[in-house]
Amino acid sequence: MRGSKWVDTARPIDLIHDNRHSLPGLQIWGDRIDGDEYELLDGVPVTTAARTAVDLACWFPTTTAVAGIDALARATDLKMADVDLLTARYRGRRGLQRARLSLDLVDPGAQSPKETWLRLVLMQGHLPRPQTQIPVRDEFGNAFAYLDMGWEDVKVAVEYDGDHHRNDRSQFGWDVRRLERLQQRGWIVIRVLSGDRPADIVRRVRAARARRV
Repeated sequence: MRGSKWVDTARPIDLIHDNRHSLPGLQIWGDRIDGDEYELLDGVPVTTAARTAVDLACWFPTTTAVAGIDALARATDLKMADVDLLTARYRGRRGLQRARLSLDLVDPGAQSPKETWLRLVLMQGHLPRPQTQIPVRDEFGNAFAYLDMGWEDVKVAVEYDGDHHRNDRSQFGWDVRRLERLQQRGWIVIRVLSGDRPADIVRRVRAARARRV
């Protein structure tokens, strides 16, 4: 309802209600909710963006939670200051300690759950937190590419290539020309594919960064 992409429509809808009786298609949660934590969208009561972020962080494992909040932050005007107020309000809530860890990892620059996953892999591999959506400019100062993530100071980028990058001939050709321009501007680009192992990804990125230090 808020325009977030990558919502899994096959999973049950999460509903906060004092009646915990399960119903098909619904995941019922018996959590407390205050009056300033929900609003009406098209006549339907929904949690505010900040409350939604806190709930996702409390209810789900880190990678799932961060991917959901990344998408929420990208689609809305989510302010982490509002989220911080709620975590203070619910001090002692079950799952809040883990939630704080997830909330600290949120970055609206992720354009897909796979980009979120990749960013977390890099950070879990003890690499510096990467920037996201890094603009790369040509000799005239015009941005011709936005890199998924990386480190501008050493000009090392990491990008996730979905299947369409290989299966779509025009996309593949565009990617080749884009990569050539990035290399001309001094960038090392590590391309990650589905099935690549986290340890191998971290090793490749470490090696690239080492060449620039």
